[in-house]
Amino acid sequence: MMQRTLLLAMAALFLSASGALAQGPPQMPKPAPEVQRLGYFVGKWQGEGELKPGPFGPGGKFTTSDNNEWFPGGFFLVMHSEQKSPMGNGQGMMVVGYNADDKVYTFHAIDSMGEAETATGTVQGDTWTWLGESKMGGRPFKSRFTIKELSPTSYSMKFDMSTDGTNWMTMMEGKATKVK
Repeated sequence: MMQRTLLLAMAALFLSASGALAQGPPQMPKPAPEVQRLGYFVGKWQGEGELKPGPFGPGGKFTTSDNNEWFPGGFFLVMHSEQKSPMGNGQGMMVVGYNADDKVYTFHAIDSMGEAETATGTVQGDTWTWLGESKMGGRPFKSRFTIKELSPTSYSMKFDMSTDGTNWMTMMEGKATKVK
């Protein structure tokens, strides 16, 4: 009796193992179409625009130089940025992806001025909208960064902030062009 039980258990184990082997190794995940949509930003971009006077300083012209590439696997876009503005020169790094569970794009950034920020984004047609929350001087504020694709090689950008999420103040406007 014990031998028969042992034999049946071994046969069941063998059958389940051979079934798993017949299916082969699990397939590597593939980036969703929403992730592939981020491909618009891949490459080198030059930007310029104007900072409005306000909590970030006196305002004035700024320039950016961005180098954006896929992280291995193709699920995230890594962006390296250099900026020149009235506040001085700086560098930043951003990682952008897509959260399929929440159906939003994700944005995580750090910069050479010690700032870190996160935001979530959506895209409708040719317009990307990124929303975040931060603090300045201990006071909370909401941010909205909008990108409008003007062509495959240019986009406009605008950064707004609000203390209540209803009344928005434009802090920056500009345009970026893809470098060949």
